[in-house]
Amino acid sequence: MKPIFTLLFLVLNLWISTTSNAQATYLYCGHLIDCTDNEVKNQMTIIVEDHKIKEVKSGYAVAPEDAILIDLKDKTVLPGLMDMHVHIEGQLSPKSYEERFRMNDADLALRATVFAKRTLMAGFTTVRDLGGSGVNVSLRNAINRGYVVGPRIFTAEKAIGSTGSHADPTNGWRKDLKGDPGPKEGVVNSPDEARKAVRQRYKNGADVIKIAATGGVLSVDKDGQGPQFTEEEMKAIVETAKDYGFITAAHAHGPEGMKRAIEAGITSIEHGTLMTPEIMELMKKHGTFYVPTISAGKFVAEKAKQKGYFPPIIRPKALAIGPKIQATFAAAYKSGVKIAFGTDTGVSPHGDNAREFIFMTEAGMSPLEAIKSATVTAAELLRKTDILGTIKAGKLADIIAVQDNPLDKIETLLNVKFVMKEGTVFKNE
Repeated sequence: MKPIFTLLFLVLNLWISTTSNAQATYLYCGHLIDCTDNEVKNQMTIIVEDHKIKEVKSGYAVAPEDAILIDLKDKTVLPGLMDMHVHIEGQLSPKSYEERFRMNDADLALRATVFAKRTLMAGFTTVRDLGGSGVNVSLRNAINRGYVVGPRIFTAEKAIGSTGSHADPTNGWRKDLKGDPGPKEGVVNSPDEARKAVRQRYKNGADVIKIAATGGVLSVDKDGQGPQFTEEEMKAIVETAKDYGFITAAHAHGPEGMKRAIEAGITSIEHGTLMTPEIMELMKKHGTFYVPTISAGKFVAEKAKQKGYFPPIIRPKALAIGPKIQATFAAAYKSGVKIAFGTDTGVSPHGDNAREFIFMTEAGMSPLEAIKSATVTAAELLRKTDILGTIKAGKLADIIAVQDNPLDKIETLLNVKFVMKEGTVFKNE
């Protein structure tokens, strides 16, 4: 009899699962910014079924008796927001530099679950994680399997750099601890090693490739601007990444490192602080995305004024680079460079991602364009426009709601009232 009971149990579970997935959810939206056009639509219904948007209808459609009905008539509804530059494993503090010696992978992973939930509750249903210890891959998997609450993660696993570069994990360590990290750790010094590092990221489960094209602000090394890959190394990384179907991102502050990355075919430039008009023209020519991270620039500039917050080698870099990003963003936007929303959250606090919208609009971008940078353009950057970026039939049901119209009051995005990811409601105030 046991096999029969086992079969009945499996059939019953399948029936329950099928019934649950098929149950429709009706969302009554007082105002809808679906990002398919430039209009705000009033009194709309979104019908969600089996993780996806089945239909978007004008008016408040009558829901079947067995449907779930969610009343957002007094809210403005938008697609789930996307942040193209976060570091989900950590959050900057004066203790960050010693944590590398005190925290185990399990400690990082468990803490990251808190940051992941905070990010989703802030309305960011998708993020691109641009480098950590490697536990970000396990976090992504745990979220995908439903073990942990968090956004959809596209992760770079570990960033790739050259010896002593911004992505060398042993910068600032005692000499007997430094060793000689190589491609396995994301440190390369030749085209062949560059190719191996990309393949290692593939083996380790990365979704994207992140490189340190120039020096950085927060790494314990002197140079925050100069190029840190040869042209041949850069080309080897990008070509290999393309072979494996990866999009690529280049941390870059100085123009020469940006130039080499863009000409090699990089997908996006991150930060871009000292970007010149020539670099902007080159980005437009190659279709390169710009991810500004104004939030990080403002945060490190502020904290650099606090005595003891940063190691002495970092403080002058933070004071020199941080305040410039917003003006660079303004110039790039005016020039017509493609801009995708990104914050470098993990430098600035998790959950505050939407503050970037305020900085972007302060610099001249319209609220609607800023929202589209975190929806439509972000989906283009990820090459996921078939499933993300707009509220449209066939897309994944990533939907948020805020109290006010963000086109009139952008700061309303700092207080998201409703969050749905793939048809599941995670927040409803």
